[in-house]
Amino acid sequence: MDRNKYKALRRTRRRHHIRKKVVGLPDRPRLTVYRSLKHVYAQIIDDYAGRTLASASTQDKDLGLEQTGNAAAAAAVGKRLAEKAHAAGVKHVAFDRSGFAYHGRVKALADAARKSGLEF
Repeated sequence: MDRNKYKALRRTRRRHHIRKKVVGLPDRPRLTVYRSLKHVYAQIIDDYAGRTLASASTQDKDLGLEQTGNAAAAAAVGKRLAEKAHAAGVKHVAFDRSGFAYHGRVKALADAARKSGLEF
């Protein structure tokens, strides 16, 4: 099997295993992260209502980022997401790393969101 297909398959398995356990409740929605090669995307989702409460990404024009694929950009996304979550009335979230390893950009986003007031 091609190495990249195998890596994607393993990440998919990890993602499904995590999603069995992490559920976004109305009082504790799910903060999910997706990381591509160039960008980082994050959403706060209420799974019971089936709606997104807040979202942020490195593609947002008002962040004014020069580079989008690094940990500093991910931290800016985490800070912006925490601000939007507070505006939506969300204080506690369940963190869903979507099968990505908890280091680098994913960890930088989570740390910045915690520092800005979100509780995991």
